[in-house]
Amino acid sequence: MNPIQRFILRLIAAFNVRSVGRLLIFGVIVGVVTGLGAALFYAMCQFGQHYLLDGLAGYRPEEPFGEPPLFGHTTTQFRRYLLIFIPALGGLIAGWIVYRYAPEAEGHGTDTAIEAFHDKHGRIRGRVPIVKAIASAITLGSGGSGGREGPIALIGAGFGSFLADKFGLSSRERRILLAAGLGAGIGSIFRAPLAGALFAAEILYKEPEFESEVIIPATVTTIVGYSTFGMIFGFQPLFKQSTFAFSHPLELGPYTVLALILALAAPLFIKAFYGTKHMFERLRVPNYIKPMIGGLLAGCIGFFLPETLGFGYGVIQGALDNNLTIPFLLMIAFGKILTTSLSIGSGGSGGVFGPSMVIGGALGGAVGRLFHSLWPATITHPGAFVIVGMAGFFAAASNAPISTIIMVSEMTGNYSLLVPAMWVCAISVIIARRWSIYQHQVPTRADSPAHYGDYVKDLLEESYVRDIFNPDVHFEYIAENMRLRDFIPIMTDTHQRDFPVVDSDGDMVGIFSINDVREILVERDLDNLLIIKDFANDEVPCAVLNDNLADTLRRFAESEVDTLPVVEEEGSRKILGMIRRRDVVTRYYEQLHSIKSGTDS
Repeated sequence: MNPIQRFILRLIAAFNVRSVGRLLIFGVIVGVVTGLGAALFYAMCQFGQHYLLDGLAGYRPEEPFGEPPLFGHTTTQFRRYLLIFIPALGGLIAGWIVYRYAPEAEGHGTDTAIEAFHDKHGRIRGRVPIVKAIASAITLGSGGSGGREGPIALIGAGFGSFLADKFGLSSRERRILLAAGLGAGIGSIFRAPLAGALFAAEILYKEPEFESEVIIPATVTTIVGYSTFGMIFGFQPLFKQSTFAFSHPLELGPYTVLALILALAAPLFIKAFYGTKHMFERLRVPNYIKPMIGGLLAGCIGFFLPETLGFGYGVIQGALDNNLTIPFLLMIAFGKILTTSLSIGSGGSGGVFGPSMVIGGALGGAVGRLFHSLWPATITHPGAFVIVGMAGFFAAASNAPISTIIMVSEMTGNYSLLVPAMWVCAISVIIARRWSIYQHQVPTRADSPAHYGDYVKDLLEESYVRDIFNPDVHFEYIAENMRLRDFIPIMTDTHQRDFPVVDSDGDMVGIFSINDVREILVERDLDNLLIIKDFANDEVPCAVLNDNLADTLRRFAESEVDTLPVVEEEGSRKILGMIRRRDVVTRYYEQLHSIKSGTDS
């Protein structure tokens, strides 16, 4: 244990801090690191744009009011043709870094954090946020279309997970710190602390539900992260706008039209994004080449519409100032859908929140200008539709309306449009709720593996392992002296995630998961040296035939595995078979359905 760890533990002990207070102390640490990480990542992106887009191609995208360029402008003349090749070069470099060091860092990072919260006990591999930040800065700095929130959310979430592991915190506490770090990243980079805290609690679920345990720690973490970032780059809102306000109920008519358009455009974006992703997955070229191809195709679109490359926040500022035409705004909206799908869906690295803001803002600006020309006495400020469009589009794409409404208000410094924003977000989310840009969201807390134990205890105390155990289901058992290299073909041919290790007599001596193997395989040549016994966990959790399922589920939670060996009695090492966590959950739903059916009758 290093001196810093000892100091923090002594501080916690000195004040007799219980679980909640301990999380707040760790949350402050996560906030500081995330704020500094956001500042560094922001500077890296600015550095990349300065030397790649500006220095090589002479392209200087418009910046929003709150983000003047850090490095000024070069004197390079605009060479449009280079916009085709620079994103491809960035994609090649970023792709090589990602697939060489952390393949899970591809795509948009927020979804990776959501998956870790639900399915990986809040664990993110330590190198993932670092690789994500470097690859994303290269992708975005070279003109790839994406946002900053995914990488910085993963940086904050990753550090929260890392800190929890270093101090031996529980899975619950690790998940909370992961989510708090995610919120701190969002709140820092977009200067939206309240929205960041709410976003961390809301983005985990498809249905209107919050992770209540996250809100207080995330609030503390986000405030600290926002303050740290603001001390370096200022606290001004990202966008400057006139004093827009909602002043007449008749305005809700045009806003309803906007909501319907956004509810159609959001699924289009999601389908284009994942359709592109699946197309590149089927492409038979090395993985690190795919982001280069995506960058090249995005660059071809950028040759005609340079504003669709990079962040595109200057488009939002121009739409807020009412300086852009309807055809141009529509071209930007649909061009941004394509360039983002190509840049990130091909395996490049970046977020999807930023592009969503540009797409929604452009569509909102087009609708606002249209109704301003038709109904100028009522729709006096078409720029107001830009703000509402930003909120409505991302709410429809992410199923996170509450935090999105607050976030857009904080990014623009305008809370006077809450009524139309709520109206548009509610309509667009209701219509588009079956789609989500975040594939690892689960419907509700009851559907999350993180909360299985919260709901099933009472119903499962009257059911037993023997009720769900099927000895005829085949599972692989691995010999303790098998070399790791000989196990790899087995790993690729099975969907099994946890493997009992047995000795020559068939007695169980340990257990390991497929994630343990993946972490080892990162290190070269170890597969030739290691045998299975070297990394198997010899503290083997087992399910006993006569145990009730509530106790068995507790063993699943404590052991952090998805499959348990079944034995005849406590202490036995003779495996009868295996049961899966989902078998227990299925039994719970059967019991629940039985109770409901009996009540209904």
